[in-house]
Amino acid sequence: MMNLKKAAIVLGLSIGFGAITSVSLAAENAPVFLQNWQLGAPSHWDYIDIDPVRHRLFLSRGDHVQVLDLPSGQPVGEITNTLGVHGIAFAQDLKLGFTSNGKANTVTVFDLDTLAVKQEIKVTGVNPDAILYDAFSQQLYTFNGKTANVTVIDAKTLQVTGTIATTGKPEFAASNDTGKIYFNVEDKSQVHVIDVKTNKLIAQWPLTHCEEPTGLAIDKKNQRLFSVCQNKTMVVTDAETGKEVATAAIGGRPDAVIYDATNGMVYSSNGEGSLSVIKQIDADHYAPVATVKTSKGARTMAMDFAHHVIYLPALIDQQFTVMSFGNK
Repeated sequence: MMNLKKAAIVLGLSIGFGAITSVSLAAENAPVFLQNWQLGAPSHWDYIDIDPVRHRLFLSRGDHVQVLDLPSGQPVGEITNTLGVHGIAFAQDLKLGFTSNGKANTVTVFDLDTLAVKQEIKVTGVNPDAILYDAFSQQLYTFNGKTANVTVIDAKTLQVTGTIATTGKPEFAASNDTGKIYFNVEDKSQVHVIDVKTNKLIAQWPLTHCEEPTGLAIDKKNQRLFSVCQNKTMVVTDAETGKEVATAAIGGRPDAVIYDATNGMVYSSNGEGSLSVIKQIDADHYAPVATVKTSKGARTMAMDFAHHVIYLPALIDQQFTVMSFGNK
């Protein structure tokens, strides 16, 4: 792939949003367009994530990961040879980062301070997609899409320690930081639960009103899971019982979902070109607040929680672009 052009910051105007609920639920908190960074030639991309300690945005870009400084957007480095890279995970306590390389069936381990590659680990499945570091157990998990299993890696020794079979294609995952990991199973419309002490599945919960769940986020205080689904629905599940407690309408072709505990807001990034904004009234009640226009294909996102800014990648005018949305 050609070298990327230096990021150019393009300031934008605020864009409007339409309220889609009959009650006023802090619609003023709906983000508006701030700016975009044009980052050169088109490429494939998937997950993006933010290192909140070093203030860096990590972008998966097909065969490498591009790293930008926040909030300037200036490139600070790359992690190369990550063939088919999907996701990025951070172990802040170990000062390590990890990428899931879907075409290579490996994990790349890198130093969070220097971005230097330290090791490559072969996983026990095909097409590692989502990747999650669980600080509670200091274990790393890759969710392997083509073999319906999960690889477990000891993040301290960087050794594979186990494989967990699932019933279908695993998607996004989330940890409650106290011993459980949850992940969507896209082709079965289920949420599965892993006990990190035994690394065994301990529950398989149906998502009754959900078709093809992708993104997953968690409210750790209230123990609620948010799954975004291809039938334009977000399903809220009790993370202790597996019971569905609520649903909310979202946009088409959703992929990622983020829960912002400070504002009690849930965001779904939708490939149709929209960002669905949903207000958490309480643990079991949710209402759409706004639909914010983004760009077609902007399906993944990351949030800078300290500044409440959301970043979404997309192709615009044949340029790979990262848009930001927040409060002005």
